[in-house]
Amino acid sequence: MEQIILSLAIVMLLGVLCIKCFSKLGVPAFLGFLLIGILLGPYATNILNIEFMGLTQEIATMAMVILLIRAGLGLSRDSLRKVGRVAVEMSCIPSVFEGLLVMIVGHYFLGISFIESGMLGFILAAVSPAILVPRMLNLIDKGLGTKKGIPEILLTGSSADDVVAITIFSVFLGMYTGGNINIVWSIASIPISLILGVLTGFVTGLILLYAFRRWDFSDIEKLFVTLATGILLNSLGEALQGRIPLAGLVGVMVIGFLLLDRMPKVALGLSNRYSNLWIVAEIVIFVLLGAQLELPLLIETPEGLFAPVIIVGIFVICMGLIARFGGVFMALAGSGLNNKEKNILHDFLYSKSECTSYYWSSSFSCRSSFGRINISYFGHIYNIYSTFRSSFNRFFLMINC
Repeated sequence: MEQIILSLAIVMLLGVLCIKCFSKLGVPAFLGFLLIGILLGPYATNILNIEFMGLTQEIATMAMVILLIRAGLGLSRDSLRKVGRVAVEMSCIPSVFEGLLVMIVGHYFLGISFIESGMLGFILAAVSPAILVPRMLNLIDKGLGTKKGIPEILLTGSSADDVVAITIFSVFLGMYTGGNINIVWSIASIPISLILGVLTGFVTGLILLYAFRRWDFSDIEKLFVTLATGILLNSLGEALQGRIPLAGLVGVMVIGFLLLDRMPKVALGLSNRYSNLWIVAEIVIFVLLGAQLELPLLIETPEGLFAPVIIVGIFVICMGLIARFGGVFMALAGSGLNNKEKNILHDFLYSKSECTSYYWSSSFSCRSSFGRINISYFGHIYNIYSTFRSSFNRFFLMINC
């Protein structure tokens, strides 16, 4: 336990220093957190305690709950009315385009089957809230893009994006492992999962509203109650997986939305506290995820690949960006946005993080390999993807903004 606390202290100290340094350079702090993780991890100085690193998945889950409650606290009813149809289309079309093109590219250039490359494609297709949500909330706080609902389109669309990617990934995974997969039911489970997630979040939010009005809670108690409720709701969705489709994280966001709609003063106080809490969660999760990166693996050329992993990763990035670009423009057809605004929406959807990569690799680590390409290469292709997409993101945003 002492070693875990010591590792946490080192991570927090270096993380705060990183925020100060990178903010002056105009570089996203999370890239610095990843660098700290790489340097402190087992493939460099090996300073981080192994038990502390073993908590990555649990900390990532808590970080997602923190983010999505904070996202819900930033969504008003009026803003959601403006972006309904567009948000629905943005939740599925870009990710499906990207996943399918990567599936084709993976089959012909990575030397793996369509099923295996389909799994890789929908690993890469998921947008990470860990990158997207804080930036969208920052735009809402500054009043940028809110006239046409650009931040709201991305917040609501990305919340369902992962549900689509997870479902399609699960179909490919079931096909690979020889399970009996009902494709029609799998597709139908996407809207069912979202609807049940919204309904569960709505009912849970009403219970919290009653409790906050019935009893006197301090602000910090409200923070703990909402956070614990969000974690339990997410756990419910995971427990029902395979039996009843329930998007628990969508329900978590609905809780925040309902609090803002019915108790705006309470929501404002909670929003500020969740923003502060996210600073801590962001530092820890990105440092831990950086520590997972095996640098020597990037320059290897495993059997079945035509070039080192880093070259393959860059190639996959380009293919994925082309597909997502077309998907975004198709989803935004008839939205009333001009080309510059569409480009900004597309640039923000470059946002990826290793959170999703770790989720996939840890959830399915019991399967040691996929054909001729080990699952670790899937993760490292994704890590390269994350870093380069973040760089492209900043470059294109500077042009468009």
